[in-house]
Amino acid sequence: PIPDMLCAVSLGSYLCSSAYDKNLFVAPDPVNHVSQLTAWKWMQSLCTQRQLLRYGEVLRSCNRRPVPSSSIPPSALPPLPPAAADTEGGGMASPSAATLSPLRRKDGGGGSIGESRDEEEASWRPLEPESVGIEMPESDRRIGTSGSRNQLLSGDATGGAYFSHINLIRRNKSKISSLTCFGVDMTPDNFAVAIVYFVQGVLGLARLAVSFYLKDDLNLDPAETAVVTGLSSLPWLIKPVYGFISDSFPLFGYRRRSYLFLSGLLGALSWSLMAMFVNSKYSAGLCILLGSLSVAFSDVVVDSMVVERARGESQSTSGSLQSLCWGSSAIGGIVSAYFSGSLVDKYGVRYVFGITAFLPLMTSAVAILVKEHASNATRGHNLSSTSSGFLESSKQSIFQLWAAIKQPDIFLPTLFIFLWQATPHSDSAMFFFITNKLGFTPEFLGRVKLVTSVASLVGVALYNSLLKNVPLRKIFLLTTIFGSTLGMTQVFLVTGLNRQFGISDEWFSIGDSLIITVLSQASFMPVLVLAARLCPSGVEATLFATLMSISNAGSVTGGLVGAGFTQLLGVTKDSFRNLALLIIICNLSSLLPLPLLGLLPDEKEESKTVDIEEAKLN
Repeated sequence: PIPDMLCAVSLGSYLCSSAYDKNLFVAPDPVNHVSQLTAWKWMQSLCTQRQLLRYGEVLRSCNRRPVPSSSIPPSALPPLPPAAADTEGGGMASPSAATLSPLRRKDGGGGSIGESRDEEEASWRPLEPESVGIEMPESDRRIGTSGSRNQLLSGDATGGAYFSHINLIRRNKSKISSLTCFGVDMTPDNFAVAIVYFVQGVLGLARLAVSFYLKDDLNLDPAETAVVTGLSSLPWLIKPVYGFISDSFPLFGYRRRSYLFLSGLLGALSWSLMAMFVNSKYSAGLCILLGSLSVAFSDVVVDSMVVERARGESQSTSGSLQSLCWGSSAIGGIVSAYFSGSLVDKYGVRYVFGITAFLPLMTSAVAILVKEHASNATRGHNLSSTSSGFLESSKQSIFQLWAAIKQPDIFLPTLFIFLWQATPHSDSAMFFFITNKLGFTPEFLGRVKLVTSVASLVGVALYNSLLKNVPLRKIFLLTTIFGSTLGMTQVFLVTGLNRQFGISDEWFSIGDSLIITVLSQASFMPVLVLAARLCPSGVEATLFATLMSISNAGSVTGGLVGAGFTQLLGVTKDSFRNLALLIIICNLSSLLPLPLLGLLPDEKEESKTVDIEEAKLN
């Protein structure tokens, strides 16, 4: 029995080889194709039914399926040993002992495999599965009985009926334990991704506290605040480095788990320092930078997991994955939004920083949910060979990354995304205006943050339900025009025109923030979907991080350009005379990238490509 199991495991490993790729059977040549079908027949002969069921569960967990038997002509199958030919009942008979005697019998004697099994019945029990979802009678414990063989194989020598059996198990399981969110199955991996994005949203608890700390405790003006905020965002500009490290250098044997765990610890450390030791703009900038590094690194890790699932999928499926991510972030923002203002108002900024220090530990906790095999890079005993392997892998990753980026289909959309994000904005100047001029309290700004968090979730839902099948060019065109027009309404708030229509500053600010946030979130979702679908296999974390870093670089550039305009127009923490002009300049400049919409991929051509691929699969 032990040699039989070893033989079955070897054949099973061969069946699970690289020829099976992401739900698609890829046969490099007919010989390899036929060899795998032959291997499956031998496996039917050597394994018990429960062993086959367990193997099927393993195959299912890898998201793989066998090639349909109809795609292989019977004449292409190589001849098997005589005793392994198909029986009249449609099942596979066991190979002869003469064929497998070195594996089965020490004495090399004759007799069939079934007879050998009968002789060893008292000393051998088949391998039990953990859970196959169905209850089998005792008579079905072995393939050797004709009843079980017909039930399992029923006329399909290539195992098609067996996998129909497994599909029945999968359906039974899905009815019991299936849980979806935004149209995505909540597997442990997807749950970990959702939690990490939830943490990113709930960290907004400290965002308002940081703004008040820079303005009130450190007495910075709007331009200085914009510069400090921009420089502390530098970790988001070098995300390709984190992707490169994650793809090429396993830590403690893992490429995802370890970095998620350490990222959470780094975030907890940075906010602890903010709560206890920071007392200058330089130390504050450093700690905020460390906090950004923590979030950026964990973002790269989970983005790579999302890209692995989104690669080659339709725009709708990719959009559902991105909706899960950003919907989780929006929910986190909703949870923390109101308290972000009330806690600052009641306890002060350092108290909020102390509470925030506990939140990144959630990222460390969910790292264990990530399903990942230990990397072979940590199993060797030769340090020099490991180092050379790392260098070779790093070199290959760099070449793959460069080969991907220089392709026009990737470079041109990335250029548009950068220019679209690089338009200036006046966020810092508006924050000083509504706090110093209008007198908005932290508690009220917490309410506004709650509204914008809900609006962000509405924007995700809007994209997921109505826009994810709309061509990208049309989405960017409409959202940019509407966003620029509605952004001009801030001039009403600055000049006081809203009060002439009987609308208070508070209600106008809430309504304005609500509409603008919905549009901005709905317009940003296509950027994420496009970036995820452009990434090829092998460098998904690095390339997606590169694309997102370019987008973040555009956003930081826009903030710095906006700070320059703020300084140029003389807008300070006490003077807001030219703030309306600054708002007009920023909103008009957001229309400048529209003539470059042609850089985005043509959705018609892309849909044709997808249809062709689907036709090939069917």
